[in-house]
Amino acid sequence: MDLALPELSLVLLVGPSGSGKSTFARRHFLPTEILSSDTFRAWISDDEADQATTPEAFALLHLVAAKRFAFGRRVVIDATNLDARARQPLLALAKKHFYQPVALVFALPLADCLAQNAGRAERQVPESVIARHCELLEKAVLSLEDEGFRVAQTLRTVADAKAVNIVRTKMPPDHRGDSGPFDIIGDVHGCLDELLLLLYKLGYDIGNGPDGRLSAMARHPQGRRAIFLGDLVDRGPQAPACLRLAINMVRQGHALMVPGNHEDKLERHLRGRKVSMNNGFAATLNQLEAESADFRQDCGDFFSTLPSHLVLDGGKLVVVHAGLQEGMQLRDTGAVKAYAIYGEVTGELDEYGLAVRYNWAKDYRGRAKVVYGHTPVREPEWVNDTICIDTGCVYGGKLTALRYPELELVSVDAAKEYYAAIRPIPGAKA
Repeated sequence: MDLALPELSLVLLVGPSGSGKSTFARRHFLPTEILSSDTFRAWISDDEADQATTPEAFALLHLVAAKRFAFGRRVVIDATNLDARARQPLLALAKKHFYQPVALVFALPLADCLAQNAGRAERQVPESVIARHCELLEKAVLSLEDEGFRVAQTLRTVADAKAVNIVRTKMPPDHRGDSGPFDIIGDVHGCLDELLLLLYKLGYDIGNGPDGRLSAMARHPQGRRAIFLGDLVDRGPQAPACLRLAINMVRQGHALMVPGNHEDKLERHLRGRKVSMNNGFAATLNQLEAESADFRQDCGDFFSTLPSHLVLDGGKLVVVHAGLQEGMQLRDTGAVKAYAIYGEVTGELDEYGLAVRYNWAKDYRGRAKVVYGHTPVREPEWVNDTICIDTGCVYGGKLTALRYPELELVSVDAAKEYYAAIRPIPGAKA
């Protein structure tokens, strides 16, 4: 029985004493991944059964867990984890470090727990304590998901526990084994002519798509790949054609892509969610009306496969739509996705009535170079190893690509202003 667990996860083993949690942990996890309450009690008092040291033991366990989270390591908590008050600090730590909290529940019958406890060579737990644990488990199981844990598996027999095979799954953004070379392309916003011209300038061969459509595929003769930073749609004149080109390139292995806030909005609409029609979205819907229902469905399916960001080249490069702090890189939670796609705002409105975006790059001190878009600039500029390459093509600016690892900027001018910017682009002439 294969059980997939994300590499960056907090794994709680939940169950009574005698249910086999410690044996299971030793079989499936590295010794350094396992944080056992008994071990921390022994470190403090030389006696793992000394319940008087429990508060100090868990304080130390939480400290070690926080350090492992900060270093991007899995954490497995080997304790009964039956009390919600004991789970809450661990859940808060996981949330702070953008980890996925997962529970493995050991719901073995009382008789099996007692039998395994009696067979222990080491310390045995009183039978009355185990019986109480089994009662508490029923309450714990009912509240785990409401607290925020994903119950990955409930093991109900000794045979179930023995049959499990833990499969370590990479986080969706983890492309560290892929070193490129890449051509990272800023926000397109439906500007197909400029996109094709930029790809041509970058050395890509433009051809027909799998369905024979003109200019619906591009590939580089030397194996370079494009990376689209999102916001292919809205405001510009040919959003469907831009989507078709990007989707074909990704599926044929000639490109990668992360979603922008405009793809996220379109996906929600395609799934039947209510969204606003502002910021050029109505124009995209009008353009999509000329496309088949199958194409619209395919777009929604494609968007759902995209990771919130990409970590590439051994962790030296991060590609994301709106920006990402170092502590969020490689993570895959709702909070990380929201930051990656929408960025962070200050809570204030500017003179145009728009939300003021927080300049996250000025505080960035991460080890990876971060390439992003979302906030249009007149000219790209490196700030603390980050660079924004959205140069406002749809507003009459340029469409820009960053070649990696060369770190060379390549741009083409917009043919016209397709959409009037609500506020001036930073660096633009008055």
